[in-house]
Amino acid sequence: MEGFGVHSCMWTMRWDPAGAERAVSAAAEWGMDFVEIALLDISIIDAAHTRALLEHHHMRAVCSLGLPEHCLASANPDAATAHLVAALDKTREMGAEALSGVTYGGIGERTGQPPTAAEYDNVARTLETAARHARSLGLPLGIEPVNRYENHLINTGWQAREMIERVGAENLFIHLDTYHLNIEEKGAANGILDARAHLRYIHLSESDRGTPGEGTCDWDEIFAALAAIGFRGGMAMESFVNLPPEIAQALAIWRPVAGSFDEVMERGVPFLRNKARQYRLIA
Repeated sequence: MEGFGVHSCMWTMRWDPAGAERAVSAAAEWGMDFVEIALLDISIIDAAHTRALLEHHHMRAVCSLGLPEHCLASANPDAATAHLVAALDKTREMGAEALSGVTYGGIGERTGQPPTAAEYDNVARTLETAARHARSLGLPLGIEPVNRYENHLINTGWQAREMIERVGAENLFIHLDTYHLNIEEKGAANGILDARAHLRYIHLSESDRGTPGEGTCDWDEIFAALAAIGFRGGMAMESFVNLPPEIAQALAIWRPVAGSFDEVMERGVPFLRNKARQYRLIA
């Protein structure tokens, strides 16, 4: 997982053959190193078709997800494990390099109370079993801390680090997101420093999830911290422009966060690439 990529949400949130063709070809046209594939509905994915597309366009891929409501790890670890195992199998079949995201819970999962020891026990149990299966497939498995409004379990870099060190699986890694860092950390650099021993992937997302460079994220702080820890993982731009209602609801996106897809790609991608080059994270 190295280089500069983009989340598939720029072109589709439905990874059927048509959506896959649209996203992979567009990512290749924009000169991306990889595309992040959102595994929202595993049943519609044609793994052989995706693998062929990636090979044809010389494109790499990473997969991501959040657990569905019926199989949250905190309450139903067996169902959560089964879902992650199926997603890992699909990831491997497509030829993607890793599975990450909110692998420990659901987007929008909140109880209205602080997390309990029992919830964390269930999450650790789920991640331990899933990581063991991922290792058998030769895959890394990531944990993405998200903000308190989207999940009550893991919100910061240090919480993700503690969970990984509790589970003790060598193929678990941390996946940060600048949007969530902007909300939860006492300075984005602190989250990066806390996660550094396990940090292998980061979403580059603006403070309003719109066009990078046009919000309040301190991009010099973010990229300087990544450079300081010698980060060599994957960097994926993630901005949400056109979302289906169920995803918009889960992410609480009620108004347009950017003028258009073209605006995000034409202004956001060069901005992030230039910053990454400035801090010698890419050539």
